[in-house]
Amino acid sequence: MKGSSEESIESTRPSNLQAFANISTLHGMSHIFAYGHMTFRRFLWTLSFLGSLGLLMLVCMDRVSYYLEYPHVTKLDEVAATNLTFPAVTFCNLNEFRFSKITKNDLYHVGELLALLNNNYQIANPHLAEPEVLAALKDKANFQNFKPKLFNMTDFYNRTGHDITEMLLQCTFRGEDCYPVNFTTVELSVFSQADIREQLDEDLHVTPQFHSAKHPYETAR
Repeated sequence: MKGSSEESIESTRPSNLQAFANISTLHGMSHIFAYGHMTFRRFLWTLSFLGSLGLLMLVCMDRVSYYLEYPHVTKLDEVAATNLTFPAVTFCNLNEFRFSKITKNDLYHVGELLALLNNNYQIANPHLAEPEVLAALKDKANFQNFKPKLFNMTDFYNRTGHDITEMLLQCTFRGEDCYPVNFTTVELSVFSQADIREQLDEDLHVTPQFHSAKHPYETAR
């Protein structure tokens, strides 16, 4: 009798997990690992606990993955100004000269400098030019019986450079229209890399600055 009573006491004694669950503050543990047999109520608590745990793990993994992407947010504050000075604007243009404005005399003097001719006054790299440009270049490069005239580099730049009246399609500053007459030409070094520098004053009374640099194979007429 004594042995059977001891076995009965051992069988009814809760396991360590059940004892821990009943004193734990983790919500739901005491309902899942309750004393006694499995019931429908314990099953629902187990299902709810596992579902909540799975959702927690999913959210944690998503946040960790988002953190490892190192996202960042740029915040910009717009400050309205009632009076702005038009900034100096520079356009870099590979078309330094208008090919259609280059004369035979120009080509004779600066053809090699412009990489249009070689040192023998022959067309350099004809395969790079468009057919119509190549035809015009062949005509201008025909120096047979040609007598060269004096050449002035400043005049060459002013004559073959781009004209702002052809380049400026639309210009508006502070609600007012601006036109080619609002721009002036600036003399620059032959080796300048800048193209067009435009600057307007605060009320469009002072003319901005303009200069140009182009490419010899530019074909605009």
